[in-house]
Amino acid sequence: MNHDQQLEGRLQNAFPHLFSPIMLGPMQLRNRVMMPPHNSAIGNLWGTDEDEATRTIAYLESRAKAGVAWIGGVTGRIRNQFIPGFEPSGISAETKGYFRLPYFVDRVQRVTDTLHAAGAVVTCQMTMIGGFPHAPSARLSSPVSNQLPHVLTIREISWFVQEYGFSAGQAQRAGLDGIELHVNHDDLLEWFLSPLTNHRQDAYGGSLENRARFVVEALTAIRDAVGTSMAVGIRLNLKEEVPGGYDAAGGIETAQYLESKGLIDFIHAVVGTPWGNPSYIQPHFFDAGQWSELAGDLRRAVSLPVVHTGLINSPEIAERILASGHADVVGMARAHIADGQLLVKAAEGRTGEIRPCVGGNECINRRYVDGLPFGCAVNPHTSNEVEGPWLRSANPKRLLVIGGGPAGMELAGLAAESGHSVDLWEAQDELGGQLRIASAAPRHERFGRYLQWQQNRLADLDVKIRLNQAATVEDVLADGADVVAVATGASARRPSVPGAQDGHVLEIRDVLTGRATPGERVIIVAQDDHMPPLALADHLSSRGHQVRVIYATNGPAQLLGRYIVGGILGRLSAQKVQFRFMEEVTAITAGTVTTRNVYSGLEDQLDGFDSVVLACGGVSESALFETLNERRENVHLLGDAFAPRRLVFATRQAYALAKILQGPPVPEILATGRTASE
Repeated sequence: MNHDQQLEGRLQNAFPHLFSPIMLGPMQLRNRVMMPPHNSAIGNLWGTDEDEATRTIAYLESRAKAGVAWIGGVTGRIRNQFIPGFEPSGISAETKGYFRLPYFVDRVQRVTDTLHAAGAVVTCQMTMIGGFPHAPSARLSSPVSNQLPHVLTIREISWFVQEYGFSAGQAQRAGLDGIELHVNHDDLLEWFLSPLTNHRQDAYGGSLENRARFVVEALTAIRDAVGTSMAVGIRLNLKEEVPGGYDAAGGIETAQYLESKGLIDFIHAVVGTPWGNPSYIQPHFFDAGQWSELAGDLRRAVSLPVVHTGLINSPEIAERILASGHADVVGMARAHIADGQLLVKAAEGRTGEIRPCVGGNECINRRYVDGLPFGCAVNPHTSNEVEGPWLRSANPKRLLVIGGGPAGMELAGLAAESGHSVDLWEAQDELGGQLRIASAAPRHERFGRYLQWQQNRLADLDVKIRLNQAATVEDVLADGADVVAVATGASARRPSVPGAQDGHVLEIRDVLTGRATPGERVIIVAQDDHMPPLALADHLSSRGHQVRVIYATNGPAQLLGRYIVGGILGRLSAQKVQFRFMEEVTAITAGTVTTRNVYSGLEDQLDGFDSVVLACGGVSESALFETLNERRENVHLLGDAFAPRRLVFATRQAYALAKILQGPPVPEILATGRTASE
């Protein structure tokens, strides 16, 4: 028995359903795992910058080599149409479309050649997301956007149908294995299917047959272009979240009708919206695989293979869904962002080593909300695959890391993996820093699991950890490490508001750790643009407290972004949490909280509460660094000790510093005796 046969045997024994092959039309999958499109957050495959495309392809290739059977990594927005002078805005507002790019075929051929060589099949997803500015009727699809669309004429619908056909021909020429028609998440095609948005009185409105006519015509055009040479499927919402849309029974009826036309090979069943609760990129407020039973209901109602994507974040969850008959194939995107070797580790029985996804959605928020480069909060290697494996330093040193929060732990792990000897001092009796405190909030347990993974990693790497070790300048100087990294975090910030320093005013850290217990009626003073004030409100309201949250901003959590904010706001609404916006707290006493509208200057006084809790962020603890930096060389500062930010900032800073400390790498020696460069 050769090595490949032995590996295949281990796969079948560990996860028999997950690692079994399947056919979807003409498309052969080596296992039941696909990666839905998400790589646009990592890099632009379509820009004129070849380096960014190369980086994206390297990311996809690494996941294919690690065993992913099906990569849906080519997002294909079809050409749009406008009158001269109209300025489109919003998602999918491109006018030309990817399939019309002069280099589309060549660029995608690079993707398909690379991924085919790694054993994966590759599909494109045809989208007209939001249809900006087009729709079947002058109706809004959600309560969070009020831009009314242009209502398509029958001639314009016909134009789009032809465009789907042309795009399919381009996909075939590029060597793709399949096409997935995007009929969900506010796509133009979903708006035609939905009774919420389609109020037409012609052949494209009214009955299901009429509402589905545009989709059927698009599928027919695609089949006319590619025949049976490619797999063709649809991505469909199992149900619509907004009242007036179709429910789960309507989703099944729609799927059955589209199956009956004989044009598709699979149905990709999902839930969520681009803005609501749940988002289609479900954050950590939901259970893993929470909607798989809905997919199972649909699978029992159709004869086609069903793909299901929805917070499937581990091989165990994937195996359970497949074994339960809820899907034939599972989609796993963020799980592979967090750990590209997920399937390899699963096959080798090393599931405890899989780096866990925390579901914070930084992977998509950074690019599309913050306008920052891609970054995974738990895996700073992701998107750097083009640079090759993490290699050992040619000049290993002894590194002292002061502070065992996320930045310090990640730096210690990366440095040890580079061959450095690493000591880690932590002033508290356990590692984790502020993230350990945050993990006590409801639905933040995944952050605790990530911290446990980090601790296991450091133990395996023989990082020498000293807890309850408060570092002084003299201690550090006496230690004599070659390099010192200060990651001492941040202390609680109490704003310069009269009364905020008084003992009866509590602070978020003390409440989450149980060191302080507020009364029944609580006011939260929120001066933090991300999750903490909302997590605190969840922590208290889920325990029966009556909670009011005061923001000076004109809405909550300005930096959370639409892919995650709906989940927590939905929870807080259900728990009767109240909000006041545009009000700056100007004074706190035992009986009143005084506020001032930040725009009008009008004051108000709030009473009827028992406790005030501050959720006002942190202040950097950088004094140790500042003194050490004057007295010795090779001292570095990172994490909240530089400036309080989020987990993803800490781990990315750790990666950047670890690369500097790595220096010129030792050439990687391959089994042939040659170096990697040879």
